[in-house]
Amino acid sequence: MRTKRILFICCFATCLLNGQLSAQNMRFNSFGGGGGGGATDSLQKRDKAEDSIAIYYRLYNSLAIRNMDTSVADFFSKFILPYSHYHLGNLGNASRSFLFNPLQRGGWDAGFRAYEVYNYTLEQTPFYQTTKPYTELGYLLGGKGEQLIELLHTQNKTKQFNYSFAYRFSNAPGNLKNQHANLNNMRIAANYQSKRKRYASYWVMLLNKSASSENGGLVKSQLIDSLSLNNPYELETRLGISGASFRNPFNTNIATGSTYKEQNFVWKQTYDIGQKDSIVKDTVTTYLFYPRLRFQNEIKYQTNQFTFADANPLALNYEQYFNYKLPVGDAMLFQDQWKRFTNEFSLVSFPEKTNPNQFLQVGLGYQQLNFKDTLLSWSNHDVYGLGVYKNKTKNQRWDIQASGKLFLNGYHAGDYEALFSLTSVFNKKGDQVALWLQNSNRTPSFNRLGITAFPISKLIGIDKENIIEAGAMWDQKSRGLSASFQYKLIQNFQYFGAGYQPLVYDKTLSYIKGTVSNQLKLSTHWNWYNELSLQLVDPDAPIHLPVIFTRQRLAFEGNFFKNLFLSTGLEMIYHSAFRPDAYMPLTGQFYLQDQFTTNNRPIANVFLNFRIKRFKGFIRMEQLNTLLATSNQLGTRYQFTAPNYPGTGTWLRVGIWWNFIN
Repeated sequence: MRTKRILFICCFATCLLNGQLSAQNMRFNSFGGGGGGGATDSLQKRDKAEDSIAIYYRLYNSLAIRNMDTSVADFFSKFILPYSHYHLGNLGNASRSFLFNPLQRGGWDAGFRAYEVYNYTLEQTPFYQTTKPYTELGYLLGGKGEQLIELLHTQNKTKQFNYSFAYRFSNAPGNLKNQHANLNNMRIAANYQSKRKRYASYWVMLLNKSASSENGGLVKSQLIDSLSLNNPYELETRLGISGASFRNPFNTNIATGSTYKEQNFVWKQTYDIGQKDSIVKDTVTTYLFYPRLRFQNEIKYQTNQFTFADANPLALNYEQYFNYKLPVGDAMLFQDQWKRFTNEFSLVSFPEKTNPNQFLQVGLGYQQLNFKDTLLSWSNHDVYGLGVYKNKTKNQRWDIQASGKLFLNGYHAGDYEALFSLTSVFNKKGDQVALWLQNSNRTPSFNRLGITAFPISKLIGIDKENIIEAGAMWDQKSRGLSASFQYKLIQNFQYFGAGYQPLVYDKTLSYIKGTVSNQLKLSTHWNWYNELSLQLVDPDAPIHLPVIFTRQRLAFEGNFFKNLFLSTGLEMIYHSAFRPDAYMPLTGQFYLQDQFTTNNRPIANVFLNFRIKRFKGFIRMEQLNTLLATSNQLGTRYQFTAPNYPGTGTWLRVGIWWNFIN
């Protein structure tokens, strides 16, 4: 932790040394052209004294150009946790979504996903292009000493080479005893394209760490509404030593809890064969290249560590509350360690030289799997083939994509994932409709198959889970209206029926979700944002979900005093009553339960978001619903997210995000 803080300070100092921080105005542009050709260079020669910046980025394995987000309408565009997710009472605790999102990919999965929502991911890694060094600093302060720090810096050292650095740190002592959690995420990315545009290289390093105390929930959760000092910290928890529990926003140690670590090192390089060209204008030569055949190699080295530890376990509590017996006085440690090495080679063909969005890719990959815990070592491998066909027409009206991945040999032989999608843009305003069909076949996660040090019962036999999904989406950007529909058909659905017991549902399971979001302009400055999801699942299926999940925002918005962009109003998040999954801290798993039902009291938040030039501010008073007294109709003041796990009370968050052009 000390090393990461030193690295944070050094990177910030580097940003200051790159140039004096100025007060230039900012202009965000998108650049045309793909990786292979186009009419202009992506970074044209600019007047260095000009008070603007041109910056864009592409996500990993994506050709779509994206601009930096300057909006202040939605706080969750900056917050670490999506509004559709809930946690076990504190930011950084185990988290789950109100919406059903099963894993739909084949191959390796360790089975520990309660903290993955907090991670930086390879798929969401941006590769920037910018005309000037760009830095963004963010700091958020919340209730009970909660804090979130973010840093982003990117710059082009040359027209061909860009690098970026992102770091995020969160520390939250929590509202209850033994609830402390902290997160560390770091991402370093770079991309290079040769002057003649034949060769390109991409480097990514991702480091993620989630450390969360596990208190096992409250011993007597019924006392939450009858506290003498109205402070939930008075209540005893099932795990952890209460006398040693204290709230310190600068403490990152976890005495009893889970620590998940992930490291990703990726190197991707391409070399193209095709037709070269150039344009000379005002003594500046812009080199163009139209690829016809691409050789692509991608190497990944990934490690994962999953740990549950208790230095001073109370044997009686584990036996009474979690039905787990351990020798008195012995420290508890469960730890899984994974290492994966992947080498993938592909050939990419471009039928039309001036359309890099039309290509056919075929490839072959090899992955080595190595596992180790305190007693067991295990290794195996996978060989897989892949194919992608994409065709986005030159007029940008139609976009067809078909992709597939099949595991040919090794531990996951027979696993596969396939996707077909069709998108059509039907007017100049960008309104579009999309259809897709997806099918995946996957082996159960490793911890369900006994390859783990955690006390999880082993599944008998390997029944692959198969998911077929059909979907449609209609997006009318001109009216701020979007609607989507999903249907999933699942065979051999995998779930936890108890804290230690994975199970397979041997019947066919059907799931339907419909989502609508739209922005209604009530007047010049008043807007109503409506986001609504409806979910239906077979009554006998081992899935408990809210039928209705919605977020409603009524906001007063506009551009005032030339440089002030304002959005302020009321936000309500509501879900219908349902039986949320219970949580087992020893295994890090959410599991099915039928005894507890959440109340349906809506969550009410007020917010004030604003931007002045390059400074953004967010002020929120959350969970105002907890100010209402307990009643038979509304239930308890605190909304429980799992049995014995109450959510936060009234919570104040103040955050700032400030960007600089060096």
